[in-house]
Amino acid sequence: MKIQVVNRSHHPLPQYATAQSAGMDLRAFLSEPVTLQPMQRALVPTGLYIALPEGYEAQVRPRSGLALKRGITVLNAPGTIDADYRGEVGVVLINLSNEPFVVNDGERIAQLVIARHETADLIEVETLDETERGAGGYGHTGVN
Repeated sequence: MKIQVVNRSHHPLPQYATAQSAGMDLRAFLSEPVTLQPMQRALVPTGLYIALPEGYEAQVRPRSGLALKRGITVLNAPGTIDADYRGEVGVVLINLSNEPFVVNDGERIAQLVIARHETADLIEVETLDETERGAGGYGHTGVN
């Protein structure tokens, strides 16, 4: 699949790290470092603008290393970029650690995953069909 990208940053385009990687790393595009205090969130620009084909979305997901080692994650994970959005790709980062975290220009801050999706027609009804599970949810089986 080919996706058109406008790159207004001075960083290379995102790319897959390995042949079987699902996500491409997104880099911060900053004129100066941004410090995230504990529990602080910020919209971090990437300098990238994309045009996705109809029926696809781009998901902005956390990087596991940043989450584990530094407590930095994507707040609205996964963030969705719709096929008709033409604005800059931004990443909503939050610092869940107890220490300040500095985001530097060019730092890998998130992953971008391209995914197919369906568009549904919702049909309003009075009742739903019965299933064995029924309305049970949120741990209703007692299995951890």
